[in-house]
Amino acid sequence: MKILLFGCNGQLGWELQRSLAPLGELVALDFDSPQHHADFARPDGLADTVRSLTPDVIVNAAAHTAVDRAEAEPELARTLNAAAPAVLAREAAARGAWLVHYSTDYVFDGSGQEFRREDAPTGPLNVYGRTKLEGEQLVRASGCRHLIFRTSWVYAARGGNFARTMLKLAGERERLTVIDDQIGAPTGVDLLADVTSHALRIAARNPALAGTYHAVAAGETSWHGYATMVIEWARRQGLAMKVAPDAVMPVPTNAFPTPARRPLNSRLHTGRLQQAFDLTMPHWCAGVLRMLTEVHGR
Repeated sequence: MKILLFGCNGQLGWELQRSLAPLGELVALDFDSPQHHADFARPDGLADTVRSLTPDVIVNAAAHTAVDRAEAEPELARTLNAAAPAVLAREAAARGAWLVHYSTDYVFDGSGQEFRREDAPTGPLNVYGRTKLEGEQLVRASGCRHLIFRTSWVYAARGGNFARTMLKLAGERERLTVIDDQIGAPTGVDLLADVTSHALRIAARNPALAGTYHAVAAGETSWHGYATMVIEWARRQGLAMKVAPDAVMPVPTNAFPTPARRPLNSRLHTGRLQQAFDLTMPHWCAGVLRMLTEVHGR
């Protein structure tokens, strides 16, 4: 199996280099790769790259993920999140290759309290969500064999993340305010990468498994609950915390106005993924604790 990975130096792409390598020959490209065109801002050149490398699988880990900035640059967001994946999907269909593509809970409107299934009505609230939804639709319309993984609240040990920001602020401030009315499941890129390789290996032998799947860690929390868990862990580790245990205050989303509206309910139901690929999604706490230990543990 020959695998062509785009976006290899992003947080998810970095982990995918590890998880996909055992499946076969891996060609990993980023937007500035010197030998092959991989710049999603110029999607027409992507077709030549696919044709010259002749992969059996294309994995797209590139995207415009700056949610607020997308409001000010909708055309660029659409190019990266919809037009470029459409080119990859067209080329995958032409050569009978698989396309793995990642999407987001932001394709939904975030209303209610239920865990959304894959066939739930969509209704994105912002440019990012609309362009990611269009990308999904174009992949499906191409007729290529595909796996689309919708995920949410993604973090990585490599680079910045919410937990690191909270620990930094907790070491500097006596009081923190954190949003408590957005609910989701923090999901590590290491988990996403491992799910991808496992699912791809099985789907390659059973094309009927092509389709859209929700891939998030188990359980749910708010950003406030997430922050509280991280800070309590840091105290147990003896890390210096200026903020008092009772000074991490919950606030609603409207306390922090942003250019892009956020969904309040980011719960995604993963039953279809688990049943199709015989998986058990670990609780979000397990992944966050592992990441914290890797980055800050003693």
